[in-house]
Amino acid sequence: MTRTMRTFATLALAFVAACLSHLSTAQTPSPTIGIVIMHGKGGSPTGYVAGLASSLEGKGYLVANLEMTWSGRRDYDVNVGAAVKEVESALDALRSKGAQKLFVAGHSQGGLFALYFGGKQPVDGIVAIAPGGNVANPIFRDKLGTSVVLARKLIAEGKGDEKARFSDYENAKGTYPILTTPTAYFSWFDPDGAMNQTTEVERMNPQVPVLYIVPTGDYPGLLKVKNQFFSLLPKNPLTRLYAPDSSHINAPSASCDEIVRWTAEVASQALPALRGAPAGGRP
Repeated sequence: MTRTMRTFATLALAFVAACLSHLSTAQTPSPTIGIVIMHGKGGSPTGYVAGLASSLEGKGYLVANLEMTWSGRRDYDVNVGAAVKEVESALDALRSKGAQKLFVAGHSQGGLFALYFGGKQPVDGIVAIAPGGNVANPIFRDKLGTSVVLARKLIAEGKGDEKARFSDYENAKGTYPILTTPTAYFSWFDPDGAMNQTTEVERMNPQVPVLYIVPTGDYPGLLKVKNQFFSLLPKNPLTRLYAPDSSHINAPSASCDEIVRWTAEVASQALPALRGAPAGGRP
């Protein structure tokens, strides 16, 4: 075989290999991503998370933009367990629409609840956007301690399902009244319960990666504990810390491009979230 023929044969083999590689890629489309989005305390699906939800839908994501029990309208009308079921139902609906990879995202209190959920349920990833609402921190204990004691007392007296007036606290709003049952209130504000951020971050399923987002203009208290809480997350090679140049309230929209990039990266590698599979980290 002459040098010219050998060169031609080498080029032909390279061309065939390239075509086969392209064909293989074309036959393996990107998985359909479904994502649940949860707003922050006192918010709604049409508030600060609306832009993120709309952008993701425009990029082909299947999106469930939920109104959670901590919205301004609902006033903690259900307990933590019922809220978990609401998110599970939304994930089931996304599966039924064809979602192959499933993520749960939340802003502020929604971000903390996303971390709590990720320690209980099998999903492909968690997006915690400026997570806040840690009821175990000293400010919450000071502002809401009296209401927590009252809720515990009413439950002990057998009045756990009778609505009463309690207090809630939000950094920008201060302390304000809410009307709910003692049982529901205590499930959300018990310092040792579901919204204790230290406990829930440590209990995250190590198989579930986290995109932990803390904007550069976040509330000072949240910036102060950013590295502490991120370092408590179980080690996962896909877990990331991201700091968009934005305020707390604008963090969802400011993080959209990174959320798209990260979820695509995770979806290309993660095993599918199996319905009813044990998540680890909790009995």
